[in-house]
Amino acid sequence: MLSQKMKDALNEQVKVEAQSSQVYLAMASWAEIQPGIDNVTSFFYRQSDEERQHMLKLIHFINDRGGFASIPNLEAPMQTYPSINHAFKSLLEHEIMVSQSINNLVELSLNEKDYTTHNFLQWYVAEQIEEEALARTLLDKLELIGDEKSGLYLFDKDILGVMVVSSNDAGQ
Repeated sequence: MLSQKMKDALNEQVKVEAQSSQVYLAMASWAEIQPGIDNVTSFFYRQSDEERQHMLKLIHFINDRGGFASIPNLEAPMQTYPSINHAFKSLLEHEIMVSQSINNLVELSLNEKDYTTHNFLQWYVAEQIEEEALARTLLDKLELIGDEKSGLYLFDKDILGVMVVSSNDAGQ
């Protein structure tokens, strides 16, 4: 059974994951109207779906542990970006924020000696390591490209490989 404090904190994480899904959905919509970055668009849509799955996993855990997962109101995410680099910088900043939120939950679970929740959260800890590394790698590549259109074309092709690796890891 979850303590009230843990239920509240996990429900807050539900909101973080739901907001993440909305942020990436807005990025996908923005990317979709930019010329020549169809694979980047698909990447953002996939990220949005993945974040929704993270949210659902939390909802099921809360409800299975005798809590009640509440579905939060969300803030409207940023709708447009000055550049693709800015979008990916926002992606990295967002993932760092999510990691901190997960770390706070882990700390709370240890303080409350809630080892079941601690064990459950380890999946999120590992996921955030991957998410931050991916965001950093993609942003590094974009910074190497600079303003070169041919580089952006190659980046858009390269992100396909990231999506294939990411979907293979999702099954594990």
